[in-house]
Amino acid sequence: MTALLDQPRGPKKACRYGSHRVLEPAGALPQAAWRLDNTPAARENEILCDVEALSIDSASFRQMRDAANDDPAKIAEQIVATVALRGKQHNPVTGSGGMFVGRILNIGAQLHAQCGAEVGARIASLVSLTLTPLALERVIGIDLETARVDVEARAILFACAQFATLPPDIPTRVALAALDVAGAPAQVRRLAARGSTVVVIGADGKSGLLACAQARMQVGAEGRVVGIAPNGSSRGAVLLRELGLVDDFVEADARDTESLLTMVPERIPRLADLVVNCVNVPGTELASILCARDEGTVYFFSMCTSFTAAALGAEGVGKDVTMIVGNGYAKGHAQIALDTLRSHPRLLSYFTDTYGASTA
Repeated sequence: MTALLDQPRGPKKACRYGSHRVLEPAGALPQAAWRLDNTPAARENEILCDVEALSIDSASFRQMRDAANDDPAKIAEQIVATVALRGKQHNPVTGSGGMFVGRILNIGAQLHAQCGAEVGARIASLVSLTLTPLALERVIGIDLETARVDVEARAILFACAQFATLPPDIPTRVALAALDVAGAPAQVRRLAARGSTVVVIGADGKSGLLACAQARMQVGAEGRVVGIAPNGSSRGAVLLRELGLVDDFVEADARDTESLLTMVPERIPRLADLVVNCVNVPGTELASILCARDEGTVYFFSMCTSFTAAALGAEGVGKDVTMIVGNGYAKGHAQIALDTLRSHPRLLSYFTDTYGASTA
């Protein structure tokens, strides 16, 4: 018996969800794992990608900027340290990651027939970096305004992983910005009904802009869309008003629940059927809940959300609302996000000006 126990174990059986890459703890799947095997070689049910850039999620990048006092070199150090420790870009403070853009280098034998792309295709991953094995060679540069991190790296996609082939009609950086938040417009498309009232908190960011555009399309002329953000004169806020994507824009910080509440009776007299939270800071759960009508829906797209605060906050103020976790995946979400830009030329122009410094 002792001899059998002492024999080395063979490699883990390949799993479509990537459990064979988990180093610790035992029994976890990659997203929940503390550490992954990031060896840059594709197994039979994996895709190996050459990574050119990471798009760090908004909550994670804001936290790293704050910790580094906006020093790109120090942000790079944080990313390098995280990946070296964990085998993935999984922010230890926010628990969030982002996505990558790159080129397919190798497709495992089991996936050739069902991959939907060929070796050499340029793709954007549609799954979080928190579950993506990443072998990072170096950080080349960081764009503080767009949360883009240019890198030399390799990444592994599992059999279950979603990705999108980059479109020929939209610049890569613009497509990446939209695909990074594709879950928001897709879920709004599902949840917003014609004639309803939709409130978008964090409306002037990239997810908020796409959410407002989809809300406007879904609620129609008889519905109402209200945007909320701290800076009513930001480029995004101005664009929302100019395009008629919002019926009203409330300049307020949703962390200051009491101040926002004083504005609600006048600015949102009919409480929202749907509230969409797109912020990149914590502490906005209760304001989101209080903007919703009883039996309305609150969609927390923000990765800063504390679901303890949301659940107990709703209980504390006696609000019967349906609260939805911000699942970044919805069927067809990549196409919906890109089509939202295509349907709004000035919104596409804004994304191009903001995120498309390079057309590569």
